[in-house]
Amino acid sequence: MKKLSLMLAGLAVAATSLPAAASAQAWQNINARQARLEQRINQGIRSGALNRNEAVRLRSQYRALAQLEARYRRTGGGLSLQERRDLDRRFDALSARIKVQKNDRQGRRW
Repeated sequence: MKKLSLMLAGLAVAATSLPAAASAQAWQNINARQARLEQRINQGIRSGALNRNEAVRLRSQYRALAQLEARYRRTGGGLSLQERRDLDRRFDALSARIKVQKNDRQGRRW
């Protein structure tokens, strides 16, 4: 009986801490996220998964996002929740475009 109650208590603690850990991992620093996107673009160029046109287009979109972030930070003295959500949505879209372009099998045309 004691083992069962200890096991149930352990499961209760694990169940309550799991959502907190999952949500902590979901939030990412914007600078880290930008660095990871840039790394994925650079890796695609090195491996030949991205051709010249794809790389130029993705880098242009990346720079536009970096400029938008800088504009958001200048105007409000930091990022508001709405601005953060907008950037997250745009980063998600760029990440998806990088994935599609890297896997479209068009290959290197340098």
